[in-house]
Amino acid sequence: MIISTVKVFGLVHLLLACQLTECVGQENTTEMMSPNSPGMVPDSTIPSVDNATDVGLTTDYTYDVKEDYYVGTYDYANVEYLCEKGDNRQFRAWFLPTVYSVICFMALVGNSLVILTYIYFSRLKTMTDIYLLSLGIADLLFALTLPFWAASIMAKWVLGTFLCKAMHAVYRVTFFSGMFLLTSISVDRYFAITKAVSAHRCRSRAIYVSKVSSLVIWLVAVLFSIPEMIYTHVSANDTCDLYYNQSKQLVVGMQVTQMVLGFAVPALVMVFCYSSIVRTLALARSFEKNKAVKVIFAVVSVFLICQIPYNIVLVLKTVNTATGGTKDCFLDNALMYAIDVTSALAFLRCCVNPFLYAFIGVKFRHDLLKLLKDLGCMSPALFYELTSCTRRRSLGAMETETTTSFSP
Repeated sequence: MIISTVKVFGLVHLLLACQLTECVGQENTTEMMSPNSPGMVPDSTIPSVDNATDVGLTTDYTYDVKEDYYVGTYDYANVEYLCEKGDNRQFRAWFLPTVYSVICFMALVGNSLVILTYIYFSRLKTMTDIYLLSLGIADLLFALTLPFWAASIMAKWVLGTFLCKAMHAVYRVTFFSGMFLLTSISVDRYFAITKAVSAHRCRSRAIYVSKVSSLVIWLVAVLFSIPEMIYTHVSANDTCDLYYNQSKQLVVGMQVTQMVLGFAVPALVMVFCYSSIVRTLALARSFEKNKAVKVIFAVVSVFLICQIPYNIVLVLKTVNTATGGTKDCFLDNALMYAIDVTSALAFLRCCVNPFLYAFIGVKFRHDLLKLLKDLGCMSPALFYELTSCTRRRSLGAMETETTTSFSP
C-alpha cells in the first residue's frame, strides 16, 4: 500500500512539473530566444508523460533523476585558436642567418678598408672625412654583432644576460650614430657647396667642429640605448628578448622614438640638403656636374630604399601593439614575415655605406689602391694601370676638399 502511494505521488509530481513548465513558457514567450538562436533549448528536450521512459521513468513508475544535458547550437565566434607560426620560424631560421652572414662579411671588409685608409694616410682633413671615419666605425661595430643575432635565431641563448644586453645596446648605439652621421654628412655637403664662400672662411675650425659634433653624436646614441641596457633580459624560454615582460606603452614609445629620430628627421634633413645641392649644381658649369648629381641621387635612393619599407612595417607593428594585437592569424604571420625581410634590407646600409660615401671619391680610391699595393695585395704594374685614368682626369679638373665625396 505504501509503495503504491509513493508511485502515485511520483506521477502526480511529474505531471505538475510539466504543466508548470508549459505555463511559464506561454507567459514569457516574448522574453525567450527563438528556437534557432544559440543557447535555445529545443521543445523536444522538455519531458512529458508520453516520452516518460526517455527521461528516466521506468515501466514500474519509479522516478530516476538524471543529469541535465544540452541539445542545440553553439557560437564559436569567441573561441580562441592557437595561431600556428611554425612556417615563420622555419623561414626565419634559414633566411636571417644567411643574410646576416653575407652582410657581416661585406661590412667587415668594406668598413675595415675605410678605417685603415683613413688611419694609414692620415686623411682626416675635412669634416666629411671625420664623419666617414666615425660612420665606418659604427658600421663595423654593428657588423660584429650580426653573428650573435644569427646565433640567437638558430638556437637558445646560452651566452648570459650581459652579452644579451650588449647585443641590443650596441645595435641601438650604432643605429642612431649611423643615422646622425649620415645627416651630418649631408649638412656638411650642403654648406660646402651651396655656401662655399662661408664654408671656406670657417675651414680652419671645421676639423675641431666635426670632432666635437661626432663625440656629441656618439654620446646621444649611447643615451638612446639606455632602455636596451635596462629592459633586455633572457626569457624563461632561454631567448634574448628586448622589453621582456614590459608594458605595451613602453614598447610603443620606444618604437615611435626610433621611427621619428632614427628615420623621419634624418630623411627630411637629407632630402632638403641634397635637393638644395642639386639646384646649386644645376647652375654650375662643370663637366663633373652630371656625375655629381647621379651620386647624390644614388645616396638618397639607397637610403630611402633600405629604410622606408622597414619603417612602414614598424609603423604597422607599433599600431598593432598599441591596439592590443590582432586576432587575425594570417595578418599576424604576414607582419612577422615583413619584419624579417625589411629589417634585413635595412641592415644592408652598413655594407653599402663604404661604397656610396668613401669608395666613390677619386682621392679615396687612389689612396685605397695605394694601401693595397703597400700591403702586397696588388702589384705596382696593376696599381699604375688602375690609377692612370685617375691621374689624367685630375689634370682636367682640380678636385677640391669640399667636393671630394661627390667626385666619381
